[in-house]
Amino acid sequence: MTLVPARQRRAVRRAVPVQCQVVRERDFKLVGRWGLDLSHDGMLVVSDARVLTGDDVIVSFRVPRTYQWFDCEATVARVIHGRRPGDRARGIGLSFGSLDDIVRRQLRASLRDIPPPLPTRTPRVDYAATIHGIALD
Repeated sequence: MTLVPARQRRAVRRAVPVQCQVVRERDFKLVGRWGLDLSHDGMLVVSDARVLTGDDVIVSFRVPRTYQWFDCEATVARVIHGRRPGDRARGIGLSFGSLDDIVRRQLRASLRDIPPPLPTRTPRVDYAATIHGIALD
């Protein structure tokens, strides 16, 4: 019997350092300067600032392997406190909001050959898909 892994992400993250500046919209405080991974939907940024899930931020980042900088709005989707085993640092997970389709395609193309980060947690199981697969056998 093979367990089916759950797919929860819309986009594959890529393990690539990203030079960036993340500024909280509310008070224009700089909350991050370095990204640990990136996808065409968002990024993980190292941050020690007190940031809340749902905070709006403005992100400027350099696309890997290029000299192009892009600006976009994003929302803090997750706050990583660095307490879990495998957390690389304290940080924030950002979800891009206003990224133009052309920019999104350029970003997707520049990330294509970069591997995803190594998983730090055991994969979740999609039990419904597993039972469905067993029933078909």
